[in-house]
Amino acid sequence: MEKPVALGADHGGFALKEAVRAHLDERGVPYVDYGTHSEASVDYPDMAVPPCEAVVRGECAYALLFCGTGVGISMAANKLDGIRACCCSDAFSAKYTRLHNDANALCLGGRVVGPGLACELVDLFLDTPFEGGRHAGRVAKISALEQR
Repeated sequence: MEKPVALGADHGGFALKEAVRAHLDERGVPYVDYGTHSEASVDYPDMAVPPCEAVVRGECAYALLFCGTGVGISMAANKLDGIRACCCSDAFSAKYTRLHNDANALCLGGRVVGPGLACELVDLFLDTPFEGGRHAGRVAKISALEQR
């Protein structure tokens, strides 16, 4: 992977972020960790912004985001122009959100997904290319909604 992956988590996703970070180290995948760096309480909307902005600016290839359920941080991430975030807890969704939706942010719940499954989902997400073709027009329509 040419560009690093951006990591972001609130306190509910901190432990899972740390497990995924160790997995990325094992795989040799570069990353930038935007925090949080402890289990002290922080707000997930605040933690979604720096990694997503790094993706939008082109500094990072994807964002991997973590909160208690994965849902709140995905809602916050999707408010940023240029971000297509998906909360996943199964392999099919993690693969097809890249393949068909060209998602650029994967959101996982630290209280929903265990470390083993999370690492599997991250691998599927990072290793699956966007299929393009008929899906490109649909992704363009998603992006157009940001301009409304």
